[in-house]
Amino acid sequence: MKIILITGISRGIGKALAEKYLAEGHIVIGTSINGKIDFEHENLTVYKLDLSKPRSILKCIKKIIKSGIKIDIMHNNAGALFDDEETHVIVDKLQRTLMVNLIGTIDFTEQIIKTIRDDGHIVNTSSSAGSLTETDMKDALTSHFPFHYPAYKISKAAINMYTRTLAMRLEHEKTGVTVSSVHPGWVKTDMGGNDAPVLPSEAAADIYKLALSKPETGQFWFKGQKYPW
Repeated sequence: MKIILITGISRGIGKALAEKYLAEGHIVIGTSINGKIDFEHENLTVYKLDLSKPRSILKCIKKIIKSGIKIDIMHNNAGALFDDEETHVIVDKLQRTLMVNLIGTIDFTEQIIKTIRDDGHIVNTSSSAGSLTETDMKDALTSHFPFHYPAYKISKAAINMYTRTLAMRLEHEKTGVTVSSVHPGWVKTDMGGNDAPVLPSEAAADIYKLALSKPETGQFWFKGQKYPW
């Protein structure tokens, strides 16, 4: 039995991940923006966390630290998409996106990392949208959404770099903590839309397998295989 921390469990992949871990007998600490979700379990604790607000991050961190738990696996799952229909960078939307998907996520991670066990695993939910290889100029004219959601793409490329730099730092410090980025696929969620071919439970099952394994640190994964940066 392991102790799992998952941000953003009110719906989508986060909810599916929480349900998967709970079904397998693990203890889950989850977060949502208002501290509420639509399911319960004896091994589940939910805290309020808004990654766009530093004070909310601090309050959540204090509660987790006060509980005295040691985390085995941390999923930075919570994220936001504010520029779904945009093809140009709208600075206001970029700022809002980065506050949640990058700055808030990093702030939360850096403050909670002291509670992660030395053989723990930090899993950052990224996206193929953050892959520089996949966002290829030669494919721009044939891609269905070549220029859309630039702020979201920028945020996911940046979180991939955080995965790399954090992994190198923790390896240098000889903590034993693994850090991974993961592409969940195109998932049928509020963000992914109804046309997406992958169910949240399917994406969660793949991420669950990766999280419980001991993969090479500082890598980008999809279905257990390295994904191009």
